[in-house]
Amino acid sequence: MRDKVDAIHAWVQKAEEDLLLAQLALAQAPSLIYGATFHAQQCAEKYLKAILLSHGRNPPRIHDLVALSDICRSAGATIPVDDDLLAMLNQFATQVRYPGDDPTQTDAEHAVHIAQSLRNAARNLLGLD
Repeated sequence: MRDKVDAIHAWVQKAEEDLLLAQLALAQAPSLIYGATFHAQQCAEKYLKAILLSHGRNPPRIHDLVALSDICRSAGATIPVDDDLLAMLNQFATQVRYPGDDPTQTDAEHAVHIAQSLRNAARNLLGLD
C-alpha cells in the first residue's frame, strides 16, 4: 500500500513542478509560450495518471488527455474538466516542439488555466489540500 501512495505522490510532485514551470514561463517578458503550453499539458497528464493510480490502475504510457480521462471514468473517477478542453491541451504535448502552427499568448494563458482547473479537481479527488 505504501508503494502506491509513494507513486501517487511522485506523480503529484512532478505535476506540481510542471505547473510551476508553466506559470513561470507565462510570467516572463516576453512570455515563453512554448514552455507554458507544454508544461500545462504535462501537468494535466501527470495528475490524470496520479488519479488512475489512486483508483488501482497503472497509468498507460500515453499522452492523450482525453483517453486518460476516459480511463479515469472507467475506473470510477469523474474528471470535471470538459473533454474539449483536454483535447485542446493535447496538441501541446508535441505541437510546440516543431515550427509551424504556433500557439499564441492567449493559447498559453488558456492552457495554464485548464491545467490549474484540472489540478484543483485532481487534488480534491486525491484528498490533497
